[in-house]
Formats: sequence, structure tokens, C-alpha cells
Amino acid sequence: MPKPPNNNRKTRQGPKRNPRSKRQQSFSKARGKAAQPLRNTQEVEGMRLNKYVAHCGICSRRQAAEYVKEGQVTVNGEKVAEPGYQVKEDDKIAFRGKLIRPEKRLVYVLLNKPKDYITTVKDERGRRTVLDLLDSTIEERIFPVGRLDRATTGLLLLTNDGELADKLAHPSNKVNKLYHVVLDKPVAPLDLDKIRNGLELEDGKAPVDAADYVQGKKNEIGIELHIGRNRIVRRIFEHLGYQVVRLDRVYYAGLTKKDLPRGRWRYLEEQEVIMLKHFTH
Repeated sequence: MPKPPNNNRKTRQGPKRNPRSKRQQSFSKARGKAAQPLRNTQEVEGMRLNKYVAHCGICSRRQAAEYVKEGQVTVNGEKVAEPGYQVKEDDKIAFRGKLIRPEKRLVYVLLNKPKDYITTVKDERGRRTVLDLLDSTIEERIFPVGRLDRATTGLLLLTNDGELADKLAHPSNKVNKLYHVVLDKPVAPLDLDKIRNGLELEDGKAPVDAADYVQGKKNEIGIELHIGRNRIVRRIFEHLGYQVVRLDRVYYAGLTKKDLPRGRWRYLEEQEVIMLKHFTH
């Protein structure tokens, strides 16, 4: 299995947190040793509208720009469809009819996502989301960075830092992700070579940084890549006639699952936040 780069920090699991509801008792929470969440002291005067929305913990700047264009953001009661609108200090800005304000502090949470949870803030069909796994003591409005589908497990970062989320998701930063894939049958060496060389899928070539058998098991593959297209790992193997039985993200942007059991979460340590910002500088 491809080894992640040697830039990950060792982390420690802290005390368990109380679950928010009885249905979540099987997924107890934990937090690591963390510095106080970083303060967001940036003035709003002259800030772009989409950046303002992102600083409110709604979403990334890129997604915020789409919300603005769709008319879901109002300034002083009027729709403003230009993401570059410069916010004034006394502007009253609302998202979907509710007034929003920048978060007082920036929060960074690492979750080891279990199966059957949706990677979204709220699900219209009432299904469990990754936010249901977090402790109610997190008062800030945070959102997932990127997406893991319902059946995929593993590392997921949640934050209210829209600027960092946008940079982590941008292809130019080439943020590495490592997955452990279990298939329905052994993968032929020739097919493994095809994956390494980059398959041509319906939405373009799928470059892979590394791929190999896990401990010699032919039906288990470790695959490292930096692209983030929808269901990309599953589509790579489906393209060659394999079905993914289990998919687990074990490494993300220098972060690992060390001492973080499935269903648990922790705050990032201050040095880990600095590391992430260095990756996306």
C-alpha cells in the first residue's frame, strides 16, 4: 500500500465526550490536545460578498459565490448577484432569509466518518449527517471540506474557515488523499498498471499518484491521488469491471487516523492547522 508522505504529526486521543442523542451512543466522541481555535480578526469593511459568506461558516468561498449568483444572499433586503460586491460595515447580510455574521473564531475538526452518514450540513430527506456525530459544545457553524459518499468511511475535515476549505479543494494545490479499497475480486496486475498510468474516464483522465496491493492481498488496493472528482475512486475500479466492497480514506493532507477510531472526532492541534495552511500557501 502506498505510504503517505512523512509530514503527518502524531496525534493523541483525548477523553470521550457525551453523545448528543441515544442513537449516537455507539459513536462516542473524542478530542485531541488542541490549542484554542484561531481567532478570526479580519475586518469586514471592503470584503468581497462571497468571502463574507464563507467567513460566516456557511461554505467555501467558491460555493458561496454560487449561492450569491443564485440569489440566495441578500444585502439590506436586496438580492445582490455579484460575488465581488464589497461589504460595508453596516450592511445587513442574509443567507436564505436569515441574518449571518462572521464567526468569532475559526474551528477545525477531524472526523473518522462511519458508513451511512451523509456528508452535508443538513439532509432534506432526514437522513443522518456527519454533523450528527459532533458534540453540541461546538457552537460555531461548521461544514465538511469536500465530500465522502454515504458508503465511504474515513477522514473528513470540518471547519468554518471558508478560505482554507476553498484552497484545500482547489486542484492547483494537489492535496494528497490515500484510500484503502477492498474489491469484490482480485485485481489483475495488468489492470493495476492501467490504474497507475491513469484511466480515461467519461469526464477525462484520472491521474493517480500511486497504487499497490495492500500487504500482498490481490483484492485490496492502496491508492493515492490528489484529484477530487465525484466518486473518482469507485469509478476508476468500476471502469475495469470491479465492484468496491469497502472504501476508506486513511490519509488527507498530512492528517492520519492515528488514535481516532471510527465515529470519533477531535480538534486539530495548532501545528496541524499551520501545516494545512502551508500546504495551500
